[in-house]
Amino acid sequence: MNKSLKMINVTKSFIPSMEEFTSYLQPAFTQHWLTNRGDLTIQLENKLKSYLQVSNITLTANGTLPIQIAIKALKLKGEIITTPFSFVATTTTILWENCTPVFVDIEEDYLTIDPKKIEQAITDKTSAILATHIFGNPCDIDAIQEIADKYNLKVIYDGAHAFGVKYKGKSIFEYGDVSTCSFHATKLMHTGEGGAFFSKDFYLQKSMYFHHNFGHNGPYNFNGIGINAKMSELHAAMGLAVFDHLESIISKRKSAVALYIEKLNKSTLSLLKIRPETQWNYHYFPILFPSEKDLLIAVKKLKNNYIYPRRYFYPSLNTLPYLNYQKMEISEDISSRILCLPLSSEISEQEINQICNLII
Repeated sequence: MNKSLKMINVTKSFIPSMEEFTSYLQPAFTQHWLTNRGDLTIQLENKLKSYLQVSNITLTANGTLPIQIAIKALKLKGEIITTPFSFVATTTTILWENCTPVFVDIEEDYLTIDPKKIEQAITDKTSAILATHIFGNPCDIDAIQEIADKYNLKVIYDGAHAFGVKYKGKSIFEYGDVSTCSFHATKLMHTGEGGAFFSKDFYLQKSMYFHHNFGHNGPYNFNGIGINAKMSELHAAMGLAVFDHLESIISKRKSAVALYIEKLNKSTLSLLKIRPETQWNYHYFPILFPSEKDLLIAVKKLKNNYIYPRRYFYPSLNTLPYLNYQKMEISEDISSRILCLPLSSEISEQEINQICNLII
């Protein structure tokens, strides 16, 4: 290994200056108000609501809790149809809430759940569809909603990677009964650790709000059961500081993606196909190798140069050891051949050239 080379990870969190962060954080220290939906949390919610142009938003402590809360608020039971190609939290939240995940394979081009295969998976125990916008690439929302309406099913969208994405001219978070997002430090808009849930239905949003705050309806009244999923003021301060740089972050990532595409255009690698009518967010840059063998050779070359991509999403969730195996041919194949290359607002042209030269 050439130890003079600096490490390049699959992503690099944008970190505002300490002065910016502390300027937002100072009021929380002055007021001694560090959590329980203080001014900073409300301020960040309002900024994000305006920026995303969504009906409602509630910030949470992480991106997994909103899915659990949605399942609880929608009173889901029995089977939930979901995708095997996603982060593990999509499946484990279903199990955690005592429901059964039923996998449906994915579309080979967009990598999202295949609506053409959903209907045959529906039984009298099916209560909902939980689908993921893969790498911010929207699901076939219209087809999924048509099926949901036909069978009276609820729809939850895991939009962990979908911040800022628009589909058919409106926020991706305005679709489905509930949408969720992650503001983990690896995301382009982050709060260090955090998340959010969204619903156009005011009463459903209010129900989820109670669920995320112990069920509190005022200091001494309770509106049903709840857990503690609130975002702290410390995390909201980070979010406010990052938000001020959001346009620059997205612009720089967009330029990096354009350079990757230019360099890899004539290679044997396949790139993510973005669904038509989508305003994408340049969150991750996944590539598909002809075979897993080719992927492993490339990963070894990259790691030998202190470059650390990520096999994401791997493995296909239907192969998890604590589940009854359901064969998902496309997801298993894609999972074995897909690799996310390093992408951040700080990656340089030289670094992208180096990465591409190593894998072509």
